[in-house]
Amino acid sequence: MLLDQQPAYVLHARPYRETSLLLECLTRDHGRLGVVARGVRRERARLQRAQLEPFQPLALDLLLRGELATLRGVEPVGMPLRLAGDAGLAGLYLNELVVRLTGRQDPQPDLFEAYDRTLPRLAEEGTLAWQLRRFERDLLASVGYALQLETEADSGEPIMPEGWYRYQVEHGPVACTAGAARVIRGADLLALAADQRPDAAGVAALRRLMREVIRFHLGGAELHAWRVLAAAMSRR
Repeated sequence: MLLDQQPAYVLHARPYRETSLLLECLTRDHGRLGVVARGVRRERARLQRAQLEPFQPLALDLLLRGELATLRGVEPVGMPLRLAGDAGLAGLYLNELVVRLTGRQDPQPDLFEAYDRTLPRLAEEGTLAWQLRRFERDLLASVGYALQLETEADSGEPIMPEGWYRYQVEHGPVACTAGAARVIRGADLLALAADQRPDAAGVAALRRLMREVIRFHLGGAELHAWRVLAAAMSRR
């Protein structure tokens, strides 16, 4: 099947055979695709490796056959987004998260839109952690693991802003006391549901919640980006 001018981003690239690359790409209409970019590591390649950088919106011409697609052409769309420092690390975290939590050839246009709008947000001053929480929420919803953020799991009653809850991944939020382990304020759950940034303590609590949920859906595994981010913070 020929795919022409498919909107896409490169999530990851690794050497493939002597002169090629194997790419993981997020496409608008076909989800995550494994793409072979033949010959791009040659010095005088027709398609240049520099055109396949992360965070650059692309239009790809592909031949999709079986599990892998073959790259036939690539065209940058607009200016490349330069993410440096913490924003760059956050972008790499997004990429790893998409690769680890999605299957190939599973169309998820909502996920593509969430990724597309999140990248420029990562460069916004002072909001990096909140932008990651928003993307994690949207990614989980896209792959069928949407969080229950507005009603209590056992009773179905609305979450109370002043209440405290323990979020059980396969069940939802359960009311508990403020002193219990791994609790989160109802106000913070509601803020995430309403897409309204909570205070710093709320953003930190949502980070802990999201890490617990993501780890569960990875079968208890860790993300490499978590270790990289932790090491970067420890050097400050």
